[in-house]
Amino acid sequence: MLLDPGRRLAAVTGVNIDGAVLRDLPRTGTWRLDARVPVEEQTGPAVYARNDLDRGHLVRRRDPGWGDPDAAAAAMEATFRYPNAAPQAAGFNQSKELWLGLEDHVLAYAEATDQRVSVFTAPVLADDDPPYRGIRIPLRFWKVAAWEGPSGLAAAGFVLDQSDLVDTRDETLAVPPIGAFRTFQVPIADIAARTGIDFGPLIAADALDRSEVREPGWRSLASADDIVL
Repeated sequence: MLLDPGRRLAAVTGVNIDGAVLRDLPRTGTWRLDARVPVEEQTGPAVYARNDLDRGHLVRRRDPGWGDPDAAAAAMEATFRYPNAAPQAAGFNQSKELWLGLEDHVLAYAEATDQRVSVFTAPVLADDDPPYRGIRIPLRFWKVAAWEGPSGLAAAGFVLDQSDLVDTRDETLAVPPIGAFRTFQVPIADIAARTGIDFGPLIAADALDRSEVREPGWRSLASADDIVL
């Protein structure tokens, strides 16, 4: 994980997933501050209190839970640290469920050839994110998955947009009753341009650019069937 101390949020998180030895362990762990990081550089519990914000896992709880059972359990509990959270509008509608299931979809695709998957996730830390309780609420999140496909390294990039669901005018938080998390598959090069992150060979390995889609661009996703891998 790379933490942006000014924004008090993660700039990058990463996890390796070995689907062949994933453990189906009970959910354990409670959200805590990370003792390795100064308190003033973390977005802690006060931001999430008495409002409609979820502590959205960046590295999902179950993703590092593979291999030795004790190590898997410890890795899953370690995801409950505030630097691994970012404020997300509450409510699990179809689009957000799709976002949370992207790793499962990519992992299932990679498992067909017995491959492992690496996943990088973080909020887009934009200058115009709205202020709230001493931080700025990110309006977009990005995710990049990479695996070894039949033809070599492959990768896919995604963006979740919650702009229509967050209103922090007057330093309060309002979540409209009608709205949607919009999920897109996007060129990894676009994510790099928006975040300043160097994705190295993953840009050239982008499945979207290698596909037969005439105009790759930003593809709005309504279901997993829309994903290009």
